[in-house]
Amino acid sequence: MQHVDVAVIGAGPAGLAAAVKARASGVKKVVVIERTKYPGGLLEQCIHNGFGLHYFKEDLTGPEYAARFVEKARDLNVDMRLDSMVLNISGDRRISFVNKRDGLVTLTAGAIVLAMGCRERTGPSIMLAGTRPAGIFTAGTAQRYINIEGFIPGKEIVILGSGDVGMIMAKRLSLEDVEVKAVVEILPYVGGLIRNEVQCIHDFEIPLMLGHTVTEIHGRDRVEAVTVAKVDKNRQPIVGTMKRIKCDTLLLSVGLIPENELSRMAGVKLDSTSGGPIVDETMQTSVPGIFAGGNVVHVHDLVDHVTEEAEAAGASAAKYIMGKLKSGIRKLNLKAGENIKYVIPHTITGEKEVILYARVKEPAMKVRVKVGNIFNKPLRVVRPSEMLKIHLSPRELEKGRDGLTELVVSCVGKEQQNKKINIS
Repeated sequence: MQHVDVAVIGAGPAGLAAAVKARASGVKKVVVIERTKYPGGLLEQCIHNGFGLHYFKEDLTGPEYAARFVEKARDLNVDMRLDSMVLNISGDRRISFVNKRDGLVTLTAGAIVLAMGCRERTGPSIMLAGTRPAGIFTAGTAQRYINIEGFIPGKEIVILGSGDVGMIMAKRLSLEDVEVKAVVEILPYVGGLIRNEVQCIHDFEIPLMLGHTVTEIHGRDRVEAVTVAKVDKNRQPIVGTMKRIKCDTLLLSVGLIPENELSRMAGVKLDSTSGGPIVDETMQTSVPGIFAGGNVVHVHDLVDHVTEEAEAAGASAAKYIMGKLKSGIRKLNLKAGENIKYVIPHTITGEKEVILYARVKEPAMKVRVKVGNIFNKPLRVVRPSEMLKIHLSPRELEKGRDGLTELVVSCVGKEQQNKKINIS
């Protein structure tokens, strides 16, 4: 039996940022438990640039971004238990994990930060029709094969879904002389960042089939082709629009899900919309002393925001064990209103500056983002793929404290539309 001040589950960008922040806040014993052999998480396989533009004000690759936090963690003597699998976590902050060196270890923690990240949706989760031959991969798996293992997953590829990893892989595969036959997206707009649509799809002249989906996979031993069809407003295939595309590989980029099996094990309440824990402005979950940050709370589009959110969780965990985290304060509930899918955090005190993260349901132009009657900001365009980051100042929050128990976050605009938006 061991005791630590703060235990962080996961050594990806969120876990490393939380651990570094907790240690820098004066906590002596900080341990990070990571199931893989190396710290850094999926950043290690993201060899493209575009990371750190907000946080470091530099254009970095994924490994470069991760290396900066790994170095900080080591400089601060953060204890990293790598190649360690967490088996159990309880609401009284007791953690059991196992590794080759130590065997079965049980430790208690003054505070815990959940930073397990997210995982990809697979073919069965979206009920893909057809046979189950070799040659079907998630985009992240293909990214690891090509960037870490040195394997090319196929030579003629169709990508289902236009998430960021899928579009980035379209470019990466094209650079390896792989023919990307099409990127097929069921929505009428791309699911990832516009910069990736431009730099990875349009710049490489890869066919982008919006409002389409894969209806069938063909092949017995290996993928031989897929059938693609146009969909109606209810996302159902339209009869007579089927088209067969010859390929040997199908990559899936059909969404990410927060990794919350351990959160459930600890009794943490989850938000059915975001898929992650319900948290307050300190990133504390429904279980006292257990905090969460990064993609385990909600899926982010920028790693810079993951870092900022996880740092808040790490700082709050430090305050908790030092007895400096206030409790029993009246809280304002935040509610998703018009064209808002979810808002994080779920509650705030309204006593200090706070950052809200929100995601819209549909693209829209010429909108106003509102938070109750205390915040009102015009935006030219909003998209589900790009997180809204809302700063609420103490002066603005002063308006919302008196007599209110709820603040509605909404995105209102006359030109809300269910189609691709021209950003030129």
